[in-house]
Amino acid sequence: MIFRFPFAQEMACQGFYLLKAMRPQQWVKNLLVFAGVLFAKRLFDPDRLLVASAAFGLFCVASGGIYVINDLLDLKQDRHHPDKRLRPLASGRLKVPVAIVGGGLALLVSLWGAFCLHPAFGGIVGLYVAQNLLYSKYLKHVVILDVMLIGFGFVLRAVSGAVAVDVEVSSWLILCTFLLALFLGFSKRRQEIVRLKEAGEVHRSVLTEYSPQFLDTMIGIVTAATLMSYALYTTSEQTVQKFHTRHLILTIPFVLYGIFRYLYLMHRQEKGDNPTEVLLRDPAMRVNVLLWVLAVVGIIYFRL
Repeated sequence: MIFRFPFAQEMACQGFYLLKAMRPQQWVKNLLVFAGVLFAKRLFDPDRLLVASAAFGLFCVASGGIYVINDLLDLKQDRHHPDKRLRPLASGRLKVPVAIVGGGLALLVSLWGAFCLHPAFGGIVGLYVAQNLLYSKYLKHVVILDVMLIGFGFVLRAVSGAVAVDVEVSSWLILCTFLLALFLGFSKRRQEIVRLKEAGEVHRSVLTEYSPQFLDTMIGIVTAATLMSYALYTTSEQTVQKFHTRHLILTIPFVLYGIFRYLYLMHRQEKGDNPTEVLLRDPAMRVNVLLWVLAVVGIIYFRL
């Protein structure tokens, strides 16, 4: 027992650091899995909601495994980053063999569970894993494509939820999700350049291909495209016929405020290099998102 206790204690610590390396705070992105259920008017269907919840959990495990593998591949660069050097792997608290085994098992379990839940959902999760492995190893060094692949990852989340519960995949959902993800991706790159300055090349080599001015142009384009696409979605005859209401247009101010608030935080408070942190820590953003969800549910489900 004297020898076993330190070993058990060490394993418990490694398990904790492995979970931390899977970045649970980033799993909020996977809430997009519920978008298909929400806009298919199946949010209060217990069976569909249960399946969507299982899909969300599996996507969290898959994305967690990807984060661990990504940290393994970026171990050297992360040690030079002001924040990422504190991550479990970069700081040395999580041992590399534990990360390899834990990350690999997370990917295998998530893929097995995804195919058991729904074959098509399993295919999408498999595509998500393959894309992110290629991104982590090679494609994140390709200018513009790196951000577009981030956007594609968000689209896969949204589509997977619809596929898992057997509801129609809306082209509007794909378009708006992709454009919003591009907005967040280009904003993230801009803030990395501003914050890291000369050290940015050490952390992420593709940053040398970007400049704040170029990224501001790209952000302006996708901002306009995102707002226009969402406005067209809420006013299209297809949407009106589907939900039997024209009141979705009333949710546009929440989208406008959310984007404007994000731009304010980026330009005036030098935030935006971590979109998830902005959403979780900025009270105004949290309230705005909650009000948007409540407005959408009220209009779609209760025809307010």
